[in-house]
Amino acid sequence: THAFDSITGANPAIALSFRSQYIPQLMYSYVYDRAFDSDNSINWQFSVQEAGNLFWCVYEAFGKHGEKELFGTPFSQFVKGSTQLVYNRRLWGDNWLVSRVAVGAAHAYGNAREVPYAEQFYVGGANSVRAFTVRSLGPGSYRPPKDVRDSYFDQTGTFKFEMNAELRFPIFGPLHGATFVDAGNIWLLKDDPQRPGGTLRGSSFFKELALGTGVGLRLDISMLVVRLDLGIGIHAPYETGRRGYYNMESFGKSLALHLAIGYPF
Repeated sequence: THAFDSITGANPAIALSFRSQYIPQLMYSYVYDRAFDSDNSINWQFSVQEAGNLFWCVYEAFGKHGEKELFGTPFSQFVKGSTQLVYNRRLWGDNWLVSRVAVGAAHAYGNAREVPYAEQFYVGGANSVRAFTVRSLGPGSYRPPKDVRDSYFDQTGTFKFEMNAELRFPIFGPLHGATFVDAGNIWLLKDDPQRPGGTLRGSSFFKELALGTGVGLRLDISMLVVRLDLGIGIHAPYETGRRGYYNMESFGKSLALHLAIGYPF
C-alpha cells in the first residue's frame, strides 16, 4: 500500500529488514522443566539461532566477496538468542504466584545490515506488557508521530527485556481470577537516526521500562483456558507531556483489554 511504501521509504533500516531475502537458518532449543515439590516448580527455555554463516563461509572459500546471493537473492546473516525463566509457587490452597523474566538479543552482520523483520522483537499485547497494545512500545523512548498511521512497523527492536508477576486464585468452579504486574520494552543495538531514543543505553534503561498492572479472568475447562485481561498503564517509556513516574496521558488512555487463549506464561 501507499502507507507501507511511505514508511519504508522514510526509514532505510525498516526497508532493509523487509526486503526479499533467504534466511538459511539453524537453531538449537533447550527446555528445562522441574517440579521441586507440590508447591514449587520452574520452567527454563533457551534458544540460539544463526542464519547465513555456513553459506557465507562457502562463498568466501571460493573467493566470492561483497554481498552474496543465493539464486539471485541476498541471504540474511545474523545471530539471535533468547531465554525465559518462569517460577511457580503455591502460596496456599489453589493460590499461585507465577513470575517470569525474559531476555532476547539479535545482531546482523556480514551479508546483512539489518535483522529480518520477522526475527526482530516486539512487546505489548496479551502475553507481554498487558497495559499496552501489541507493537505500541519502543524501541526505547521512541514514539512515532501521532499523525502517522500504521506506525507500529517502526516499533520493533533487536534487544528485549520483560518481567512479569501474576497472582492466580480461584473464584468459583472453573472461573479463576488474577492480578498482575508487567514491565518491559525493546531497544536497538545499533543507532537508527529515524528512531531517536531507541538505542539501548544503561543510563536510561530503567526509565525506559514500561510498567503496568491489571486484573484478569480465566475460564479454565482443563482442555482450554479462555483469558480476559484488563491492563492499566503506570509508566510509559516515551514522552507524554506529564511529569513524574506516573506519566500516562489519562486514565482512559492507560487501559488495554485483551482476550486470549491460554495462560500468558
